[in-house]
Amino acid sequence: MANERDVAVGQSVIWTDSVGRPFPALVTTVWTKDCINVVFVSGDESKKDPYGRQVERATSCQHKSLTQVHGSYWRFEDEEPNVGITPAAV
Repeated sequence: MANERDVAVGQSVIWTDSVGRPFPALVTTVWTKDCINVVFVSGDESKKDPYGRQVERATSCQHKSLTQVHGSYWRFEDEEPNVGITPAAV
């Protein structure tokens, strides 16, 4: 386990998607200190319904400390994002 801080359901975190875009997110499930589920507002402006912009979910999200890549991880709001290999660099 790399993350030594506690995380709780309802807490605000940052979810970084697979292409490295950060999204404010809320924790919906805590599996371990490093693995959570989150919900966030879609980054796709065309995803709208009568309630507004649709929400999306990411499940079994690993903390940023467990990977060196640019995306597909969560972090606390006061943590810096990973600067890993980006798709353009591959």
